[in-house]
Amino acid sequence: MKLRFTQRAAKDLIEIADYVREHSPKGALRVRAAILESLRDLVRFPQLGRRQEVEGVRKLVTRRYRYLVYYRLEVEAGEIVVLAIKHPAQEREHSDV
Repeated sequence: MKLRFTQRAAKDLIEIADYVREHSPKGALRVRAAILESLRDLVRFPQLGRRQEVEGVRKLVTRRYRYLVYYRLEVEAGEIVVLAIKHPAQEREHSDV
């Protein structure tokens, strides 16, 4: 399977890196690398995330830094569609994922 990011998810990843970069430029690189590492795991094991209340949506918690990756499997297309990437403090704001 291959990854496809929605515009929202791509924006989330940029915003996360920008926010962390304000406090620690090196930290931003580490956070981004950790998120991408978890996404590589997801490509190998698409069922890794937990099912959510919204039909077809799953949530993966990254190992480091505990970011939340919301995604949907599109088996026929051979894709994992990343819907959003959020910090746990933002989870309630985005219960519509």
